[in-house]
Amino acid sequence: MRAIPTSPERASVSVSQLFSYPFRIFFLSMTVLALAVIPLWVMQVNGVISLPLAMPGLFWHQHEMLFGFLSAAIAGFLLTAVCVWTQTERTHGFRLVLLWGVWLAGRVLLATGADLPFWLVQGVNLAFLPLVVVDAGWRIWHARQKRQLMIMVILGLLWLMQIGFVTRLDMAFSYGALVMAMALISIVGGRITPAFSTGWLRQRGLDSNAVKTIPALDMATVFSLILLMVSLVTGWQTVTGLLALLSGGLMLVRLAGWKGWLVRQEPLLWILHLSILWVPVALFLLAGTLFAGWPSNAWSHAAGTGAVACLILGVIARVALGHSGRPLVLPKGMVFAFVAIHLAALVRVLTAFEIIPWHPGIGGSALLWLVAFGIFLYRYTAILASPRPDGREG
Repeated sequence: MRAIPTSPERASVSVSQLFSYPFRIFFLSMTVLALAVIPLWVMQVNGVISLPLAMPGLFWHQHEMLFGFLSAAIAGFLLTAVCVWTQTERTHGFRLVLLWGVWLAGRVLLATGADLPFWLVQGVNLAFLPLVVVDAGWRIWHARQKRQLMIMVILGLLWLMQIGFVTRLDMAFSYGALVMAMALISIVGGRITPAFSTGWLRQRGLDSNAVKTIPALDMATVFSLILLMVSLVTGWQTVTGLLALLSGGLMLVRLAGWKGWLVRQEPLLWILHLSILWVPVALFLLAGTLFAGWPSNAWSHAAGTGAVACLILGVIARVALGHSGRPLVLPKGMVFAFVAIHLAALVRVLTAFEIIPWHPGIGGSALLWLVAFGIFLYRYTAILASPRPDGREG
């Protein structure tokens, strides 16, 4: 695959350009966080270092993956997309600096705030998602785009899971947050994946009508995931298992209708289909946890590393190219990055089942994760920090 013309060595980069559009600063920041948190967590859990964390180590790790990494990806994607949806002025400049500053302060306070007041650390962390929702929500409301309101609902429920998690340090809320992340994938991934696949097939004179979507099925999947989240948090084990099977089955039917195998030649498309496939895998593993006693960290890593991280990498790779005015041609090495992140998820799930021994499994998964996001950082920093080649805003 040929590389895009812009290279890290030749690009005209600037810090100010990072704050010209939300996707730029947040995609770069979440990548740096992804590369920092995993090694810090591995060293912390192995006793190599002892960070002055504001919460116990395991909960810090879960929080940063769910509400640090994921929230930055949400902000970068949503605040960029909503401007296109509603034809409104983007958040940029000083306002974007302030919003990003809230996100960054949350990361620093959680990593170093062992001796700081609880209300300060968690107050800053809990402020970020509502600010994102308010920014996007008023645009959607004034544009009367009811289609986008379900995204706001899911983000509100995700925030409620964060409140429960940081105030109670109860993993039921982190599990509920994972389910809401999968609900967000169901909505956003359910729009862009079949739409992009249809467009790609049409451009090549292939049968674009082969890709099928059923709106009622899409909504049923989202509502089943909301019910699953409620059941998880309230502890209804049998109901939760049945809902996990239902949600996973609905998602599989949707994926079959999108005909992902028809776009297997395009990495920017197969990465989306393959990443979303982790959603039903995670849900079936959750059912196995409840009904057969399978390890709970199998489904949670299938959801977190598989569905969430893999799809994020695929989406940001495409969005960063499109919104920076560059052709949708992957930079050199990014296909390997896509393979690496999926292997990281697979190795982590197999380690949970003890098919791979603990230390090699954790180390191998972490290394693959670092390779994937390291390649993105190297190949996309110049793209994110330099102006559009056509001179337009973006």
